[in-house]
Amino acid sequence: MIRPQWEWSLDDAEGRRLSEPVTPVFTAQYDAEQWLGEHWRSLAEAGAVQARLLHDGTEAAPAVDLRTP
Repeated sequence: MIRPQWEWSLDDAEGRRLSEPVTPVFTAQYDAEQWLGEHWRSLAEAGAVQARLLHDGTEAAPAVDLRTP
């Protein structure tokens, strides 16, 4: 059985994909979004300024800005 995969791609201020931190892979979009809501501050502290939700490797939604106002 093939399950859908949802994961976050994290970018730095120049738009480059970060290799660290690594995000989990989820089987539901809801779980992926909930995880980001709980961890976005620590991701921003690690250098991520933007998160893009990927569904089976394809961008599924507009990017989420992780910078605080």
